[in-house]
Amino acid sequence: MPPVNVSVIVPVRNESRSIRQTLVSLLSQDFPADQFEVIVADGFSTDDTVPIVRELQNEHPNLKLVYNPHRWSSAGRNLGLRQMRGKVAVIVDGHCHVPDRNYLRNVVDAFAESGADSLGRPQPLDAPNPTPFQAAVSVARSSRLGHNPESDIFSDEAKFVPPQSTAVAYRKDVFETIGLFDEQFDACEDVEFNQRVHDAALTCFFAPTIKIVYDPRMTLGGLFKQLGRYGAGRARLAAKHPRSLSLPAIVPPAWCVWLVVGAALAFLHPLLLAAYLGSIALYGSVITAASAWLGRKQPARIAARIPLVFLAIHFGFAWGFLREVGRQVRGLLRSSV
Repeated sequence: MPPVNVSVIVPVRNESRSIRQTLVSLLSQDFPADQFEVIVADGFSTDDTVPIVRELQNEHPNLKLVYNPHRWSSAGRNLGLRQMRGKVAVIVDGHCHVPDRNYLRNVVDAFAESGADSLGRPQPLDAPNPTPFQAAVSVARSSRLGHNPESDIFSDEAKFVPPQSTAVAYRKDVFETIGLFDEQFDACEDVEFNQRVHDAALTCFFAPTIKIVYDPRMTLGGLFKQLGRYGAGRARLAAKHPRSLSLPAIVPPAWCVWLVVGAALAFLHPLLLAAYLGSIALYGSVITAASAWLGRKQPARIAARIPLVFLAIHFGFAWGFLREVGRQVRGLLRSSV
């Protein structure tokens, strides 16, 4: 079969709530159907994800479905990449919105105009018709207190950037140069791959024209679990690439450690107790002030949820990070016995 211009890789598992909308927005692009393919890599979904994909395949011959027995997104990405026929690959998750019918055309144009090896894109959490909690997540995550301030994913400026937190589209020869995604990662596999893009001195151009919109988590528990996976992925990333460990990744787990250790130390001396209570008061003040500032133009039902969102972000990330550090330490101890 002749090559195509663009291969869109969509790793999914149990995305029946949003997969139809995501695929329809891709398959209805203002781009020749014989010049792009959409490859869905399904991680053995237990909902209606696969029947929905198969239904759409009846109308779109450029939609392919492959099965991912390892289930994780990293393995799904690699399955799609091994089958891609395009000159460039674009990763699109199954729970996002493609707001522009010229998305694929914009991808091709951005590669041509920039000459970059990879492209980054804005990824705002701006779901249509959000619940009050989803709106609060969107507000909090777009702030420096709710997201890695070193990331460009909320930017709207076209420029060359470090690829670690933004690259999502790649020329095919990038994979020939540095390999595929590390399947030991069930989160942050994109950051780990992009770290290798950076280490290989490959370039990344941030293109606002290829923006993708993500759905925020709908519940506090879902957000905590999501950030826990991110935290674990960041700890695993730091173990593989120690130089990738940054201050924003260290602060939440360090704060949680202090909350536990400081509570024990506080009983040893009045000054330690004052320092411990003062640090908690300072954290509470920062969360309250940031929430008030971000919520000042929001309805009360949204503003009232922002502090809880911040707590879920910080403590969820810390829980995942520390859990993964503990797992790695236990593994080292067992291997040394």
